[in-house]
Amino acid sequence: MKTNPDFFPMTLLATRFVNQLAQCRRLGLKVHEASEHHVLLELPYNEELIGYPDTGVLHGGVITTLMDTGSGCAVICAIKEKFGTLEISPTLDLRVDYMKPAQPHKPIFGMAECYRLSSSVAFTRAIAYQDSVDDPIAHAVGSFMRISPEMIGDSFRKALMGEEVQYD
Repeated sequence: MKTNPDFFPMTLLATRFVNQLAQCRRLGLKVHEASEHHVLLELPYNEELIGYPDTGVLHGGVITTLMDTGSGCAVICAIKEKFGTLEISPTLDLRVDYMKPAQPHKPIFGMAECYRLSSSVAFTRAIAYQDSVDDPIAHAVGSFMRISPEMIGDSFRKALMGEEVQYD
């Protein structure tokens, strides 16, 4: 899927963030689009992630990871757009409500948004779905701690900004 950077200007930042996380690389998470308002991720179906061998349904923890990552990524994009800075924003709380199992052999999409930034907490909501956002597998609400931009390590900041990283 090719995205238009005029419509989704945060896609490269979101992709770099997701690619910095080892569990996201292992799960094969892909960023399709990102703006200051939302992030859309894809979790491809992988038989190694099956939680229910009799049915082929993916483990719920993988869907939680998709929604947590999407929400955290949405926070980073919202902060970057509003303040022009990068911040580390660890998850404080994430509530996930599962509505139905995902269908086997199909990717799962996660749409997340950061809908409010306070001085110390960012608030998010997310939906996991397959065929239509109107037929969700699960939805989530979360809160993320805002940590000062000075707390981001230089190598992480450079990686998110697409600059060359020198490791010792």
